[in-house]
Amino acid sequence: MKLPIFLLSIFVVSSSACLAKLSIKETAKGIEISNDGQQVLFYHKAIMPPPEGQPKYYERSGFIHPLCSPSGGVLTGIHPADHIHHMGLWHAWVETEYDGRNLDFWNLDEQTATIRYARTLNIIENKNRVGFKVRQNHVALAKDGHSEEVILEEDFTILVGLRQGTYFIDHRTEQTNVARHALELPAYRYGGPLAYRCPPTWNKDNSGYLTSTGLGRDGHATRADWCAVWGPTEEGNATLVFMGRPDNRDAPQRMRIWPETTNNGAVFFNWVPIQEFAWSLEPGVKHEFNYRLLVFDGKPDQSKIEQAWKAYSKPK
Repeated sequence: MKLPIFLLSIFVVSSSACLAKLSIKETAKGIEISNDGQQVLFYHKAIMPPPEGQPKYYERSGFIHPLCSPSGGVLTGIHPADHIHHMGLWHAWVETEYDGRNLDFWNLDEQTATIRYARTLNIIENKNRVGFKVRQNHVALAKDGHSEEVILEEDFTILVGLRQGTYFIDHRTEQTNVARHALELPAYRYGGPLAYRCPPTWNKDNSGYLTSTGLGRDGHATRADWCAVWGPTEEGNATLVFMGRPDNRDAPQRMRIWPETTNNGAVFFNWVPIQEFAWSLEPGVKHEFNYRLLVFDGKPDQSKIEQAWKAYSKPK
């Protein structure tokens, strides 16, 4: 049976649109993932300068901003006045020790270390997901007679899928100590493979947290399978969920969550695998961390999140 031309055209266009809904584009500045032309996220390859009037040491590359909801609302903030080094969706180790030196890859004002995009390893495009794999270098800066040195080489992978109005974002870091000595990570309240800062409009009255154990802003230093954060955007409320794989180090990992008394209830989130126990990254050893982010419009739907968590947490 032959289909009428106009029906055949609709079928072809609809099928093509489905396959082409998520797209990815790389430029000298960064890598952008879009959904039907609407931005999903932007990864910064080029160094982002600090805000006007702030010191040069706040410049950085190798982070994601903006991250957007399916409706197009921005879910990340960058360079807030209270923590200028916060960069949307980023990660770094803090207060580390290397060969008798203190290296802080997180607090850029210490001027001891930083993280830089090095090169793109792969652009990923298939029927269901798009994404990228990049090399990032965790660098000890030249200081006090020491030359600049790459301490960790990191392969950072992002994969984005779209199902039933929700973005599913797989976030993987593979870090290898390529230096001569161990990088010592003392137990500390924050720092690690995934950190997040909210938009500047979020506060104690219009935003919140929900962990898999039912906690909110009182969830700091507790363990959870997942944590949802939510708040207003220019397109309405939106939710971002952070899920940790059960086979990650120290899983279910502890979290850094700000109480409502910190910065008027601004939302900050961090998975912290060294919050309770110190750790040593030995030369030549690769360590992998896997997380999944869900992004959807509206406030948290606990049953929806639990269903997604069960699917994600199954053994590989």
